[in-house]
Amino acid sequence: MKLYTKSGDDGTTGLFSGARVSKDHPRIESYGTIDEFNATLGVCAAACVSENKLHSRLLSIFASLQSRMFDIGADLATPEGANNESKIQRISPSHVEEVEKWIDEIDGANTPLTAFVMPGGTELASRLHLARTICRRAEREMIHLSHSEPVGGSLIMYVNRVSDLLFAAARLVNKDGGVGDVVWIPASSRK
Repeated sequence: MKLYTKSGDDGTTGLFSGARVSKDHPRIESYGTIDEFNATLGVCAAACVSENKLHSRLLSIFASLQSRMFDIGADLATPEGANNESKIQRISPSHVEEVEKWIDEIDGANTPLTAFVMPGGTELASRLHLARTICRRAEREMIHLSHSEPVGGSLIMYVNRVSDLLFAAARLVNKDGGVGDVVWIPASSRK
């Protein structure tokens, strides 16, 4: 079987239900950004190569998140009530709760937040901040989609929590690397 099918040469793509939509449809934009976010999680995971205990824990979390991103892609590629809906796993409140537990675990080791934090610090923290911004874009695109079509109730909450998790992880990675928070210094403070 060849990798290319030529079926998308007309600017359309197939949903899991079998329906075809334009490649710039909000549903495709949503799961395309989830795919981009998933690739960025892979880049973050690749930076966790040391034997560092924190990095090992993050690798475990990233592996779970990457699998959930495939579930989210399938969820977004399958409108509610569509053919093949029974073949996918929708994101549920228990998935949201799992991310909340990870946030509590990771952020519990951080110092209290006292200023706006800039993206930066160590290489891994910077990668996590980049992943966080892509995750936020995916969330915005899902919200945009939800204005015209149903989007699973827990789906947007899940992605929102994941971006919070990445923020907490970036702060902890910087702390672990001996780099404090990179704080915002407003222009009015630079006189």
